[in-house]
Amino acid sequence: MSFATKKNLGQNFLIDEKVIDIITNIANIDSKDEVLEVGPGAGALTHSILKKKPKYFTVIEKDQRLVNILNDKYGEKINIINDDMMKFSYKKFEKSKLIIFGNLPYNISTQILAKWIKISNLEQFCKKFILMFQKEVADRIIADTNTKNYGRLSILSNWKMEIEKIIDIEPNSFKPSPKVKSTLLTMVPKKKFYKIKNVKNLEHITNVFFSQRRKMIKKPLKFLFGNHEDITNKLSLDLNLRPQNLDNLTYYKICEIYENLTD
Repeated sequence: MSFATKKNLGQNFLIDEKVIDIITNIANIDSKDEVLEVGPGAGALTHSILKKKPKYFTVIEKDQRLVNILNDKYGEKINIINDDMMKFSYKKFEKSKLIIFGNLPYNISTQILAKWIKISNLEQFCKKFILMFQKEVADRIIADTNTKNYGRLSILSNWKMEIEKIIDIEPNSFKPSPKVKSTLLTMVPKKKFYKIKNVKNLEHITNVFFSQRRKMIKKPLKFLFGNHEDITNKLSLDLNLRPQNLDNLTYYKICEIYENLTD
């Protein structure tokens, strides 16, 4: 790089051509597709995506220095938006069926994912997400019930998404090299998912349960519900279980009951 990367922006640029090819090919881009890349950096993946000739190609980059580089390299071939991906409004893309690529900054990756999940018509907004996370975060996203990594992020992510792990990626695939491995995930929005009125309620419930993940579930149930015995019987819950022992569907059902009681 001809300039110093900014640590506060989580700038670790992908340079491994084999990994770039895997990421690009897994998307199955054709000439009818609209593509959005968040955090394109200096454009290594951008270059590979362009070869697939999508119908429209937009990138969102916060660092003005990189915007200048991208402009010099690709000019009018791509639409460059100089903005913060967390603050950016995706409203104009809400029915675009985007293919979204992102090497997400480690420090805000879960916030970005949560922002996308909260989009109301997610399956109309995005056809497929192809996202890179710090491995530790990816492990939490894909974690199964009864495992140590299972928790709030697993429950929220799998609510609206079909998620698949593709590969782990070594630090030397990036410049500068991060201290940890990364993981590539694909996420396809579900057409049918458990109806929850407000995702903030699901976030609240999972926060209450997993803030003391080693405690038995009786305590969070008593905190959330005055009639926790009724909830226990309705869902056939064993009060000796711990939060990680309840599957995703059970949390969605708890959320539904909570919403009906608090309307």
